[in-house]
Amino acid sequence: MPAPDILVRAHELTKRFGQFTAVDAISFELRQGEAFGFLGPNGAGKSSTMRMIGCVSPPTGGELSILGMDPVADGPAIRSRLGVVPQEDTLDVELTVRENLLIYGRYFGLPRAVIADRTDRLLDFVQLTERGNDQVEPLSGGMKRRLTIARSLINDPEILLLDEPTTGLDPQARHVVWDRLFRLKQQGVTLILTTHYMDEAEQLCDRLVVMDGGKIAAEGSPRELIDQYSSAEVLELRFHPSEHDQAAEKLRDVPAERMEVLADRVLLYVPDGDAALAAAGDLGLEPLTSLVRRSTLEDVFLRLTGRRLED
Repeated sequence: MPAPDILVRAHELTKRFGQFTAVDAISFELRQGEAFGFLGPNGAGKSSTMRMIGCVSPPTGGELSILGMDPVADGPAIRSRLGVVPQEDTLDVELTVRENLLIYGRYFGLPRAVIADRTDRLLDFVQLTERGNDQVEPLSGGMKRRLTIARSLINDPEILLLDEPTTGLDPQARHVVWDRLFRLKQQGVTLILTTHYMDEAEQLCDRLVVMDGGKIAAEGSPRELIDQYSSAEVLELRFHPSEHDQAAEKLRDVPAERMEVLADRVLLYVPDGDAALAAAGDLGLEPLTSLVRRSTLEDVFLRLTGRRLED
């Protein structure tokens, strides 16, 4: 019997479409009050997993328990306790901001007075009170995203599912959305999100799994994954294209935990980036640019999958 604070439990969860296996026997547990992320490139199986958790796509195999219930047998009961922020905004653009929330609340059979009260509070929460009577169509992308988040909260859900919550937003709008999601977590809402933004995963997730090809490649907190799969620092060196390959060969003489030769730069994974840069200089190498930085989840992903996330 799973612990009472385990809200989602998957054991060898599988999803196939014909001969194609989108999710390949993955296992994980999600605890109450945490932010749990699925990190990976397009086609990794993230959205297929989210659709199974959201009770809109039945598993092909394995076991899945959500809020102690079976998503196939108890789909409506589970969905009433979930909030869903889909990858694409599905707002009714012909209605006002406020009307989008009022009408969505009726889907859950909530009393009108409750919906009206929650609508006021949610518009305040996502900083859209002053736009409440405006049409949705002219809103910015960031405002539409915040409205979609507000709408997903109208039923006071225990779990909020967010599929690529900030894709397509400018950096400022992304940070506003991150701030709202962080506040939700502080209020005790359990977050499950997919993302292909490494900084988003580091900002929001208590724990995450790295998915690749439908499988889980690694699981842990962002810090644990960086400690396990990367070095303390990374030295990035760029050379003139005509010197790139030769320089990369010479850099093999610089002590490093590992080296990645990318099309446009060379990455050295080292405990001390400045010392590695000095060692490269001692070899007579003169890079066009050099950068010493701390390791990130991007480096973990490169180590686990052999490619950068945007490849």
